[in-house]
Amino acid sequence: MPPAPPRPISNRYAWRLLGSDGWAIAALVFVLLGAIFTLVGVALTLGVVTAFVGIPLAVLGLLFLGGGATLAFWRYQEAQKVVGVLRVGEVVEGQITQVEENLHVLVNGRNPWVIRYEYRLGGQTYKGQVNTLNPPGAALQPGQRAYILYLPQQPERNVLYPHP
Repeated sequence: MPPAPPRPISNRYAWRLLGSDGWAIAALVFVLLGAIFTLVGVALTLGVVTAFVGIPLAVLGLLFLGGGATLAFWRYQEAQKVVGVLRVGEVVEGQITQVEENLHVLVNGRNPWVIRYEYRLGGQTYKGQVNTLNPPGAALQPGQRAYILYLPQQPERNVLYPHP
């Protein structure tokens, strides 16, 4: 059973969540490419002879940089919301409905696991899922009972506890 709110969840946990988030990793790649393209493009533009190559490269780099930064900010905000639910969410009992390895994604040489769960609250069924790089143990198998934390004002915002 989870402890009563507020729970002591570190702000650094959001960064840990981003380490296994495919969108956040893609954002990092775009930010890095954008920074490199922008620097090379500006350098080529300053060497006036190669400006016809440098200007498009710098513009493309700025687009990558802006898009990657926007995507990274969005994913960080989502991770912060998960941390918020872990800190102050109310507890309800639910059930694990499905566990599967996502073979289409590879992060650090490992495939993430998708754990789907559901719970009933006020006569309505809510569903959620969590992705993790950790192989699920016996407690996270289909049909097993699980604790879910949710926000009373937004029950569709929920997380599995303990968060894998």
